[in-house]
Amino acid sequence: MYSNEDYLLELIIESGLISHDDIAAARAQLTGTESVVERLIRENRVSEEQVAQVCAQSSSMEYIDLRSTAISPDMFDHIPEDVARRFRVIPVMDDGYALTVAISDPLNFEVLDTLPHVIGREVNPVCATGSAIDQCIQTYYGGGTSDEGNLDEFSFGDEDADPNDAPIIKMVQQILVEALKMRASDIHIEPLEASLRIRYRVDGKLIEVDNHPKKLLPAIIARLKVMSGTMSIAEKRLPQDGRIQIKAGDKEIDLRVSSVPSNHGESIVMRILDKSALVLGLGELGFLSDDQDDFRRYIKLPDGIILVTGPTGSGKTTTLYACLNYINQPDRKIITVEDPVEYEMPGINQVMVKSDIGMTFAAALRAMLRQAPNVIMIGEIRDAETANIAINASLTGHLVFSTLHTNDAPSAVARLADIGVKRFLVASAVRAIIAQRLVRKLCPVCKEPAVLDEREMRMLNIDPNQTASTIYGPSGCEQCRNKGYKGRMGIFEILEVDDEVRHMINENLTSPQLRTRARELGMRTLREDGIRKVQAGLTSAAEVISVTMADN
Repeated sequence: MYSNEDYLLELIIESGLISHDDIAAARAQLTGTESVVERLIRENRVSEEQVAQVCAQSSSMEYIDLRSTAISPDMFDHIPEDVARRFRVIPVMDDGYALTVAISDPLNFEVLDTLPHVIGREVNPVCATGSAIDQCIQTYYGGGTSDEGNLDEFSFGDEDADPNDAPIIKMVQQILVEALKMRASDIHIEPLEASLRIRYRVDGKLIEVDNHPKKLLPAIIARLKVMSGTMSIAEKRLPQDGRIQIKAGDKEIDLRVSSVPSNHGESIVMRILDKSALVLGLGELGFLSDDQDDFRRYIKLPDGIILVTGPTGSGKTTTLYACLNYINQPDRKIITVEDPVEYEMPGINQVMVKSDIGMTFAAALRAMLRQAPNVIMIGEIRDAETANIAINASLTGHLVFSTLHTNDAPSAVARLADIGVKRFLVASAVRAIIAQRLVRKLCPVCKEPAVLDEREMRMLNIDPNQTASTIYGPSGCEQCRNKGYKGRMGIFEILEVDDEVRHMINENLTSPQLRTRARELGMRTLREDGIRKVQAGLTSAAEVISVTMADN
């Protein structure tokens, strides 16, 4: 689309390339948002090069054929990708005073006036065709959101290297590809005093994978901000958040990007959100068959609150999403309120908390209840107002899922009481409390029989004379990158709030008393559930001991 098409058409007529009749015929056949000039070019009545040359001549500009012009990759440090795409321009040459920039529409005076201020340089404009500029953006900056996200198409070997690809683009792509290959959950790009450190979190453990010269930091940060589409390249003093959507084979991957200014420069952390986690079954989450039956019964209840507890990074959100996916049917209206929305789920109404404009958990919940939902998911219960709205919703016919930060299941009762919820309401509303942790799964290819030492036997309360199953430990192979572990699973502590437990809650029992009584009634602790998974050959004794030290 040209900014001053009528004037351009007059120029083309004066040049003798087309007639008034040609323009009238093209105008009569217009469809959609197509312009007259675009129609003339599509019908081969005039070429795009001829239009560009007419524009250049009328504006006293030089016309340049970008397809036969060699451009140094260094030029693209002068204009960020988002600016190049927004203004449809490409940097061509830098003479030390002015930056020569190819533009597609010399009649667009807004671009000519604004661009020097945006890039902070004097600009010497030259004219090129719009398609040539688009091709240069594709070649030099990358394929944009639709193409650059398909990570299966990337190759980084020297034999496949394209000299026209910007090195920073290739480096960022390689960082993402390697993270996905290693099944990382987070990517940490951290500026140190004299270098740039790249770390991946794999199966809960941070692994340092590379160090780069620190001078690459600004370019890498700028590239990631451009890919997010919402983060400002110019803002380096304040924290920012954004999202990047990519595709790896048939998988859709979301990256939640967070930038924070540190004493050595901006630090970037990207949380990798694999949408395939949404369709995990209860067995894949780590529930053994008897717990699966109980859990399915809880999440099919018509009302009440199901709480999932544990520290940050214990997999609570993944469990909740798996629950919602399991019960997501056309006859159920499901609404979530989250901070932030981690996974986009089809068929579910998801609301993001925006406290700066008053959209708090409580405000969103009040509005959600007017939407007549069957199921509500609250990302986290943090305060009395949110807790009481959730309680009231559960008592008026809604099934509510939420999370709390507590170490075990019985402590959730005291936590709600501390927030300000009356204990009799907790007893009436809560149906089940599930505490969870994540342990690394043994690699099924290379795991090997292991002998537990005396300390491990004692800590896990295992009698060697009564152990019928073989205990396994980690070994290491190519499949698990010699770690001995591949993937993670949950261990769970499930407290069903039945009549006996309700009575104990109403009797104001302390958390230790409630825990002791619940164990007498059959509740398995986190460590006891972990022991079952050790005996089933799913994880190692060392893993269970390390994440359940509080059970001592």
